[in-house]
Amino acid sequence: MNVVESQQALGLAALGHTVDLITRRSHPDQPDVVELSPGVRLRHLPAGPPRPLAKSAIDAHVAEFAEGLRGLEPYDLVQSHHWMSGVAALSVAREWGVPHVQSYHSVAALPGSPLGDGEPPESPARVPGEALTARESDAIVAVSTAEARTVIERCGADPTRVFVIPPGVDTELFRPAEAAEEAPVFSTDDRGYVLYAARLQPLKGPDLAIAALARVPGKLRPHLVIAGDISEDFAAYRAELDVMIEKLGLTGSVTFVGGRPRPELARLMRHCRMFLVPSHSETFGLVALEAAASGVPVISSAAGGLREVVVDSETGLLMASRDAALWASGITRLLADDELAERMGVVARVHSRRFTWSDAARRLADLYVDLIG
Repeated sequence: MNVVESQQALGLAALGHTVDLITRRSHPDQPDVVELSPGVRLRHLPAGPPRPLAKSAIDAHVAEFAEGLRGLEPYDLVQSHHWMSGVAALSVAREWGVPHVQSYHSVAALPGSPLGDGEPPESPARVPGEALTARESDAIVAVSTAEARTVIERCGADPTRVFVIPPGVDTELFRPAEAAEEAPVFSTDDRGYVLYAARLQPLKGPDLAIAALARVPGKLRPHLVIAGDISEDFAAYRAELDVMIEKLGLTGSVTFVGGRPRPELARLMRHCRMFLVPSHSETFGLVALEAAASGVPVISSAAGGLREVVVDSETGLLMASRDAALWASGITRLLADDELAERMGVVARVHSRRFTWSDAARRLADLYVDLIG
């Protein structure tokens, strides 16, 4: 989500607008205001202890964040990202007499949805908070038609106030590998590696990536590289994955590299043999688009917005099942057919060029102007 917010802000600034990104102070040394680029500032507001908090603990400080907003000068328009920011900002925007735009990036799961063992229960305030912001905001910006349908059907948003503006992708940073480039090396064989990049939590499905790898024939099996941070909500999850890897006999075949800076992530992407997105749910799947821009095929769950990013059998494979054996079959198919994998990677790069940050910024600016009047 931070990538979407920052890139939208930079795009709006390039069009001549000024943008403040406002967030909770998570460290005592963070200054009140940071100039990020011409026209874009980052502002830190006090809301709870000035340290990183688990996402499940942040909503206890929504009221404090709202009070911090009230202490700022009024803006021409407020756009909130995620439900907690929306609940905090909606009443403040009304007091200022300016439009409020809501973006969610994820929506609470329906009760009983099988979104992965170990996921913590939703905050009791989340479902009503999402419904409130969906009903009362002047506009909803969804990142995909899948998310638009969700906020209309589940949150009660007025369809006439819902707008789909997909994210873009930096096709200069995320690009295919060049012949002279040296690829990262994770094993002594020549089978290369497949890549997973997301937070380490059950919802994102790294366990499925590991289970599928174990079922790929040994003579073809590549290394699995897992990039992603562990959040406060899932501090013990990495240890669970380590136990799984050992039980499946994959010790030495999986490497965790942690969260990587975006240039390093881009390098990992363009040299991998394929990119895996085994998430239970995604409103869009920006990381899948970045992999496509890197010229590699993507194997992903047929979930939510991923169906709008991955073109099945053209830019990769959409998996309707979470059966590890079927995922292994898809992975094996691309490993065994270099020509097919290369063709998918080329088409994926072409497909990714449909999504640009400049287009997203122009569409946002047009919506803002209409709302401001």
